[in-house]
Amino acid sequence: MSRKMIPVQESFAAWRRHPEYQKAYNALVDEFSLAAPMIEARARAGLTQEQLAERMHTTQAVIARLKSGRVKPSTHTLERLAAGTGMRLRISFEQAPES
Repeated sequence: MSRKMIPVQESFAAWRRHPEYQKAYNALVDEFSLAAPMIEARARAGLTQEQLAERMHTTQAVIARLKSGRVKPSTHTLERLAAGTGMRLRISFEQAPES
């Protein structure tokens, strides 16, 4: 039996037409907007989760939770992550998109 593969972009385009999907996606935007730069910082530093955890004096499980986007890190944790990846932490406020 052969299965037809659907390109991921086609799937996302189809899902975006459903209001329930759009609502759930929008609810996660804030979580991913913080997780993405943390993941990128680790990748740019060329570190594994375990290596970053060691530099931050924490565990790999903590790094995995940060990566998931489900954990809201403290400013202190973000400062340690920045230092561990050789980066500088910068926090800013932006205009919220209109609903």
